[in-house]
Amino acid sequence: MSIRWNKAGTAVVLEAVDDRVTVLSTIPSAPGSRIEGSVPSGAAVRLKVSRCKAEGEGFRIEGKRLDATRSVRDEVAALIAAQ
Repeated sequence: MSIRWNKAGTAVVLEAVDDRVTVLSTIPSAPGSRIEGSVPSGAAVRLKVSRCKAEGEGFRIEGKRLDATRSVRDEVAALIAAQ
């Protein structure tokens, strides 16, 4: 597990380039919406969703990170490397 969403569900980070992030989520989020959660350290993660597509039993969400600090960006990069 990489991200635990505040409203419910989890997501695994597939890719992160600059402020663009792609995750495989257990819950959908409509394009234009903002979804919030936290990484394992407890730091907050916010995404503005640009695309959400059903993929297998999950949802591939592409979006832009909002208000991400350097430490959160580094932790997300470490989550990708650990997979």
